[in-house]
Amino acid sequence: MSTPILIDIAVGDALAGDEPDRFDPVSPAAAVTVTEAAQEAGVAALRLLDTAGGRRAIDPSVAGVSFDRATAGRVGVVLRPGAGYEVSAATVPDPAAAGPVERWSEYAEILTRLWESFPRDELIGDQERALVVDDALIRAIDHEGRFYRVAAPLDGPSSVQGRPVVVADPDVLGWAVVARSADAVIVDRGQSAGADLALTSGLEQAGRQRDDVALIGRAEVTLSASTGPTLRASLGLRDTVEALS
Repeated sequence: MSTPILIDIAVGDALAGDEPDRFDPVSPAAAVTVTEAAQEAGVAALRLLDTAGGRRAIDPSVAGVSFDRATAGRVGVVLRPGAGYEVSAATVPDPAAAGPVERWSEYAEILTRLWESFPRDELIGDQERALVVDDALIRAIDHEGRFYRVAAPLDGPSSVQGRPVVVADPDVLGWAVVARSADAVIVDRGQSAGADLALTSGLEQAGRQRDDVALIGRAEVTLSASTGPTLRASLGLRDTVEALS
């Protein structure tokens, strides 16, 4: 039986410094090449990182939709609760705003609205009329919440999916929050016993159907000291490769 492979990749500008645990992000064009090569090689998944070498890489709202276009709509966005980063902190509408759960909910809303702000159907490409897009349905999202201020639409068209597939973990967020925004929920083995019931209840409160959201179990596998290096060497890849089951 073959071992599924997950490749970590970050997209953005090259990082300066000598951090031993860092690796440089790749350009958007190179990321598309990596995606195509990985698909041909049978790689199970690419994990697009929002940080590399301890620093923020390209914004996931931009990188995510680019990857989704490159993979013909096969991308999911795993949103983890956190404290934000330097760009959002510089323009935060409410400097006193705090709380990773509320921040996550607001970001999930913005991400979906951004993907929907530039519909794929607006691309026309009419050379005779010198018309690239019909901007009738391209709209600024004009969002101003407690944590984020975002005005403009996305700077490129959405993918065939039209909106992001949002994946969440209820461990910190809670079932009510993920039920409002997530398309898939990941749970550890310890949470699995009552997960379906808790998700169903949260979805009912949010006015959604159980079929709207996938429930995924997470399993960890530890490779032996000899298996990992052998696997990487056979694939011609380095430290950015992980073996999953």
